[in-house]
Amino acid sequence: MKRFIFIALSFLIPLILTGQNIVKELTIEKQYLNFPVDMQQERQLVRFIPDKDSATYSVIRISDGKADYWVFKDVSGWMGQKLKLIFSRQANGIEMIYQSDKVAGQDSLYKEKNRPLFHFSSRRGWNNDPNGLVYCEGEYHLFYQHNPYETQWENMHWGHAVSKDLIHWTELNDALYPDHLGTMFSGSAVIDKNNTSGFGKNALIAIYTADNKGKEAQCLAFSTDKGRTFTKYAGNPVAGETRDPKVIWFQPNQEWVMVLYKTGGISFLTSKDLKAWKEQSHINGFFECPELFELPVDGKPDKTLWVVYGGSGTYMLGDFDGRIFTPHYGKYRNTYGANYAAQTYNNTPDGRRIQIAWGRIEQPGMPFNQMMLFPTVLTLRTTNEGIRMFSEPIDAINELHEKEYDLSGLDIKEVNEKLSQIGSDLLHITGRFESLNGSKISISYRGNNYISMDADEINGIQTPLQNPGSLVFDIEVFIDRTSIESFFQNGLIEFADPLKKAAKQTGLEIVGDPSGLKIHNLKVYELRSIWE
Repeated sequence: MKRFIFIALSFLIPLILTGQNIVKELTIEKQYLNFPVDMQQERQLVRFIPDKDSATYSVIRISDGKADYWVFKDVSGWMGQKLKLIFSRQANGIEMIYQSDKVAGQDSLYKEKNRPLFHFSSRRGWNNDPNGLVYCEGEYHLFYQHNPYETQWENMHWGHAVSKDLIHWTELNDALYPDHLGTMFSGSAVIDKNNTSGFGKNALIAIYTADNKGKEAQCLAFSTDKGRTFTKYAGNPVAGETRDPKVIWFQPNQEWVMVLYKTGGISFLTSKDLKAWKEQSHINGFFECPELFELPVDGKPDKTLWVVYGGSGTYMLGDFDGRIFTPHYGKYRNTYGANYAAQTYNNTPDGRRIQIAWGRIEQPGMPFNQMMLFPTVLTLRTTNEGIRMFSEPIDAINELHEKEYDLSGLDIKEVNEKLSQIGSDLLHITGRFESLNGSKISISYRGNNYISMDADEINGIQTPLQNPGSLVFDIEVFIDRTSIESFFQNGLIEFADPLKKAAKQTGLEIVGDPSGLKIHNLKVYELRSIWE
């Protein structure tokens, strides 16, 4: 990559060797600091110390020669201030760090070979758990676990993006930075409509875990400008124990409820002001990233159940009185594969329970890694096996449709002839298939099989039948640059998987016994990028 040189004299303050530290001082005149990263270098501690604001820190693999890729830090909040960068050791790449109003590589941003084109991924660095999902003044906020400085897990910040429609995203500056209490682990966000906390009416409040080398505590930060800037509460931490607080407002008791992961399960805490918390109860059987919400059964508002789930997607259904969750049904599971740490939105304007999950999917050769899965709507419905939770993609996907192929009613040979003519690698597929003789039905893409349905299993999971004795499969599939998401039986079970290396250059193909397969309907849509 081209070696950049500094052109602003105010930026060319010499490096000063102080003990074991390397110090660089500069005046912030541009929006970004760009850093060269070499994945072969060991991480070194870099401290950011501005004149007037709080200091933060990260560990960065500063290159000592040629950079593998460049990352950046948005320093617009420090505009005009002097910033001291303190490095724990010397590296030639320190001299290559430069200010700019552009991100290094911005001309290719969202055009990269392995960039997901209708799923959210961060501009640079690593992402994992979605955090702080909340709707505020016309925007859906997506906060997320973020390492801005390399493509592997470390340096947990809260990344931040906003959307009007849950599919087109604008990435903002990181919202929360490591501090003296530790790095920023997972959490949630609420709108304090009644100013119970004293941070301001309708303040957007983040509740997060600070991690200091395994010592974890729960903290608060608040925003009164639609999440653009946050102030950390001076009284942090507000609760101890382990991690991943999800907070909701429990209207009957006029108080806040926190579900918090503790070894082996989930604890339930309550508070009147978000600051003082009391543990009320605990249930075992879940790991990480807990959730708690109420849903109507079959759309009936007078018949509801509460849902509790953990990071792996297992869930229970029961009653909740604001203190104690009493499970009645479960434990069930509806997500498999790369789907993990899903969280749902607080404060949605239409009351939908919308979920986004972390897609644990590598983005090979890119200066970013991992992604978010497509947003879904959660509902409870009565099935032949009892009440279950369904997860269906939001219908905003229809806004991305470009070209439609209606293959309904055709035989398998005709279908595959038409599928072979589809060249796009961004696809939305909906269909209903029936196995008339119990034989297997498969769907492959570029020579690799991703979907297998038969009398016993769907992708290795026991087949849920809508009508016992009839092998009918309703499917919905999303294919992006590096991922495939598959929903079966209207969202009763779902899978997320990385795409494998192409075994051949063909696209979609249906594989099955021509005499035993009935295609009731099949539609394929080519999609456009959300980044255009």
